[in-house]
Amino acid sequence: MRTVLIIVTAVVLSILAGCEKPVEQKEGLKKGKELLTVDFQEGRSLRYRFITSRDIALDWDPTKSRSKPGQDNVDKTTESMEMVVTYTPIEIDPYGLTTIKATCESVQVKRTGRSARAAKKDAVEHLPNKSFTLKINATGKIEDYSQLDDLISQIGEQAFRKSTRGGRIKEPDMIADFIATQRFLWDSISSIEKPTDGVSVGQSWSSKLLVPTPMVMQQARNVTYTLDEIRETEKGRLAVIKSSYSLAKSPPPGWPMPYSGSFQMAGTFGFFRGYPVLGLEGQGEELFNMDAGRTEQYNQQYQIRLNAVLPGPLGPSPQITIEQKITMQLIN
Repeated sequence: MRTVLIIVTAVVLSILAGCEKPVEQKEGLKKGKELLTVDFQEGRSLRYRFITSRDIALDWDPTKSRSKPGQDNVDKTTESMEMVVTYTPIEIDPYGLTTIKATCESVQVKRTGRSARAAKKDAVEHLPNKSFTLKINATGKIEDYSQLDDLISQIGEQAFRKSTRGGRIKEPDMIADFIATQRFLWDSISSIEKPTDGVSVGQSWSSKLLVPTPMVMQQARNVTYTLDEIRETEKGRLAVIKSSYSLAKSPPPGWPMPYSGSFQMAGTFGFFRGYPVLGLEGQGEELFNMDAGRTEQYNQQYQIRLNAVLPGPLGPSPQITIEQKITMQLIN
């Protein structure tokens, strides 16, 4: 049973648009158009598992020709984060906004390679039992994420060594992955330009998403979403939303930065002096339950290539290749 959130929101939107009478969810849509809206049922929580992982290859001399395996002078590392978050509606505003309480149940980080040998507890592993609220409208657009941004700042402090001897030193962390999974919830739905017009199979629209990286930087990717098909299932009609990614010139203003002040990053990525991005490409898919008004799962995969600027004239710039995967799946 759907909540009154969608119908009431549609009423409000129709009034704001100058309609003379309320419009029900599907009334007035053109043939072939479907309304995609985010819905929460009062008293029912949704639990999702997020997994983000990346394979990092640092090529110290990309100009060198290599013919034998194992002789390539490439450092390979991996890092991953698995997290379970529960979302519970605590207030459904009949005029359009719903307040959702998100609670981090568990977070686990794993690393392999050189960075794993000296790795300490990751900052995001302080998240279990932490909560924040989000205010969203029926399209899934987050209208208020101030508590989330406050939490990001709090765990950002956990990334620094307790001792300040030698200055502030930041350990490796996966806070950017936490931001990428939580601040961009329902992006595929909320970025539809004219949501009340509905979308049709084959229609595309655009947005921007955060690119989490092992170094300190804010990088965005352009996203093109396409409603690929609508599948009939026992759980309801699933909108299959494909996505493709390319390099964005800059992130939109206002994205949170977990750290403040001056500091030095520990490990290999504290050695370099900049990371010009060479390219980014990838794709993804989301299954959105149109009848239940919720995401069932998504997966995003892309590759990003960067140069690593050395401090001084120390030879050719090393090249970094990152293979990134981000998944979300409903588990309750």
